[in-house]
Amino acid sequence: QVQLVESGGGLVQAGGSLRLSCAASGRTDSSYVTGWFRQAPGKEREFVARITRRGGMTYYSDSAKGRFSISRDNAKNTVYLQMNSLKPEDTAVYYCAAARLLAGTEGKLYDYWGQGTQVTVSS
Repeated sequence: QVQLVESGGGLVQAGGSLRLSCAASGRTDSSYVTGWFRQAPGKEREFVARITRRGGMTYYSDSAKGRFSISRDNAKNTVYLQMNSLKPEDTAVYYCAAARLLAGTEGKLYDYWGQGTQVTVSS
């Protein structure tokens, strides 16, 4: 089992930045990919970015490309999501998820999920 705890959310003005953290505990060596997803009120959950444990290969959604950056510190078992140039449409609960196998953008392929952290971007 892997436990994930997100932090770093909050209220920020449009154009601002936030850095989210996802701290993992438990069988962290069993997770191959860590991803960030988000869900806005009344909308479906959507993929944001993911990174592999080995090699640090990254992949982003079109909405995240150029503004968000995912990184990881394996020594700290933590994955980060640096979000710059935030827009009101980025407002959502952001979830961290881990997969035991190579997973892409589909949430159903991820095995473990955190509780989420709220990000609110005011205009």
